[in-house]
Amino acid sequence: MTLRLGSLTRKELIFPDLSGRDRAGILRELAERIEERGLIDSAQDVAARLLERERLGSTGIGAGIAIPHCKVDGLKEPILALGIARHGVDFEAGDGKAVQLFFLLVSPTAAAAQHLQMLAAISRWVRSGGKVDDILALDGAEAIHQYLLNCEG
Repeated sequence: MTLRLGSLTRKELIFPDLSGRDRAGILRELAERIEERGLIDSAQDVAARLLERERLGSTGIGAGIAIPHCKVDGLKEPILALGIARHGVDFEAGDGKAVQLFFLLVSPTAAAAQHLQMLAAISRWVRSGGKVDDILALDGAEAIHQYLLNCEG
């Protein structure tokens, strides 16, 4: 079964108003927001794991998109959040462009296959045109969620 990005997103995990100004700030803010929704126990731990992953190489994949991701013990299922920093953040992406669209994936440690499937679904969306400008033109989590549900053929 091929996972589709729209089916993996939830509107309460779409954050169209990130204010972080650097990589650490964005990762911390995303982790804090999923902690506020009761999905993780420690934003500090998740942010540290995300930064550790970034030290291995930037998850900024180009075209204004980054896919920060990590695995955490104790989760029941993967968490996919979407964050937007309209001002753009230097994420050391290969193309040198500032990142505005962040797909945050936090998975259970034991769910390696599902983690890879979700990363693949994000990558497919990006390769199929990853309409960053379309998403940036939308206002609010509901509109973005509906777009993601409807943009996949």
